[in-house]
Amino acid sequence: MISAGEFRKGVTFEMDGEPCVVIDFQHVKPGKGAAFVRTKYRNILTGATREEAFNPDAKYPKAHIETKVMQYSYNDGDLYYFMDQETYDMVPLSADMVAEAVKFIRENDEATIKFYKGTAFDVEAPNFVDLKVIETEPGVKGNTATNVTKPATVETGAVIQVPIFINEGEVIQIDTRTGEYLGRSK
Repeated sequence: MISAGEFRKGVTFEMDGEPCVVIDFQHVKPGKGAAFVRTKYRNILTGATREEAFNPDAKYPKAHIETKVMQYSYNDGDLYYFMDQETYDMVPLSADMVAEAVKFIRENDEATIKFYKGTAFDVEAPNFVDLKVIETEPGVKGNTATNVTKPATVETGAVIQVPIFINEGEVIQIDTRTGEYLGRSK
């Protein structure tokens, strides 16, 4: 059990049998009346976000979220298959669940999958990936003003903004959390 007074960003708890994660919180002590915790939280399974005030003494069951690093094997239509590297079991996940992560992972790359009571609910690509640029316009000589960018398609199909000097065939590093170009790969 966890009390509302212990809420911090990233803390998981169960409310009405549903797992939730604290996005933001604020302890409020008004001049009159009892203190309370103003909390913004997200339902892990549905993605719905709510704001609510909690009594700091209210207790909630802690939601246990299991994370596993799994290997992306292949996709078959709307299903993406990930392999557990310890048991070699294949876990099929729907396209809408992996939509954000699959833009930055190739076959045989690793991804972090989060489970709640044995059910997968979230897929995260590694924070930084190195991908090859397969299509981009050539840079125009003389167009070297600062912060000039152009769209580039990487080998996974994602389109990101890169500096004008990046050419096809180069391997670049991308921050998957923001989808931003970080630099050429070493």
